[in-house]
Amino acid sequence: MESFIYDHVRTPRGKGRADGSLHEVTPVWLARAPLVALRDRNALDTREVHDVIMGCVSPVGEQGGNIARMAVLNADYDQSVPGIQIERACGSGLEAVGFAAAKVMAGQADLTIGGGIEMMSRVAMGTAGGAWAQDPQMSAKTSFIMQGVSADLLASLHGYSRTDLDAYAAESHRRAAQSWAENRFARSIVPVTDFIGLTLLERDETIRPETSIATLAALKPAFAEMGQKYGYDAVALQRYPQLEKIDHTHHAGNSSGIVDGAAAVLVGNADAGKRLNLKPRARIRAFATIGSEPTVMLDGPSAAARRALQRAGMTASDIDLWELNEAFSSVVLCFMDAFNIPHDKINVNGGAIAMGHPLGASGAMILGTALDELERSGKSCALVSLCVAAGMGSAMIIERVE
Repeated sequence: MESFIYDHVRTPRGKGRADGSLHEVTPVWLARAPLVALRDRNALDTREVHDVIMGCVSPVGEQGGNIARMAVLNADYDQSVPGIQIERACGSGLEAVGFAAAKVMAGQADLTIGGGIEMMSRVAMGTAGGAWAQDPQMSAKTSFIMQGVSADLLASLHGYSRTDLDAYAAESHRRAAQSWAENRFARSIVPVTDFIGLTLLERDETIRPETSIATLAALKPAFAEMGQKYGYDAVALQRYPQLEKIDHTHHAGNSSGIVDGAAAVLVGNADAGKRLNLKPRARIRAFATIGSEPTVMLDGPSAAARRALQRAGMTASDIDLWELNEAFSSVVLCFMDAFNIPHDKINVNGGAIAMGHPLGASGAMILGTALDELERSGKSCALVSLCVAAGMGSAMIIERVE
């Protein structure tokens, strides 16, 4: 059975610190926003929604306890609508949409919502802990290193210079600023308000249009001390002995920003669309998730993309538009090289380096960005992918419905 995307919305992304515009709201309030928007703009009878699946990477404290179900209730959906929270690190938001689509494709749901939430200003990255970093047996077994050092390792393995990485980052900011100036995100952004209705944020908060290679050159490498002082460089070199040393080339300016944000995607079968007078915007052609080598960890998107293409019976030449989460500049450059993708076909509206990476929501956000761009440009197919911590990758292919 086919699965269609009927709509998607996202919040603006606010700085993930105490001075960020979204910091005063709770995670469940932020998660509520896209659900309310999907209901209201599609005149949904929420009793027709058979499940809500939300990614969340740090499901603890006020962001824990199955935040998806709490968001459903907070958004005043019918009490018959269930909710479930899933966690596949940075791929969680896209995985949530994939899980929602899979239920539809299996004939076990007619209409679902997939999305994600992360309030990084209130629940810090890494709060949930885990065996990979904290259990010495697991760390030793998998040659664990911190992800920023992995980004530097990836750049070292592929020979990307600091200038290569900074040039990509500066272009991300330029494209994001241009996209906002041209209102490319207007259809999909839902402003975040407080409980009395005052608007807190209506546009992405971390874009710096003035960013250039020269301004980025002044920033110090962010992960050099971590790699050298805490031994992660030595672990990486033991795993990859072909390298003489790790060149520490990533910093705050060419890495994804820490932000707050939420997103939701409305997915259903053809019968549900006809019954509820919903027009399909895209068909989900295929999706895939893979495991990759956990030390470098960030090169999984290309393998996930290849598997998704195989499942769809497609080749890279069939893809009109590529959207890859900008976890670090090296991740995108590596992916572009793997498929020989020209820069004018990938992340054409900027990405997480400029606008931020709200971990559990990013996959659903960039899926929506790709769909909007297909419609704006009149193109047909897009492939969306993310690197995932611990060595994984997620990908999804969508086809615009005209």
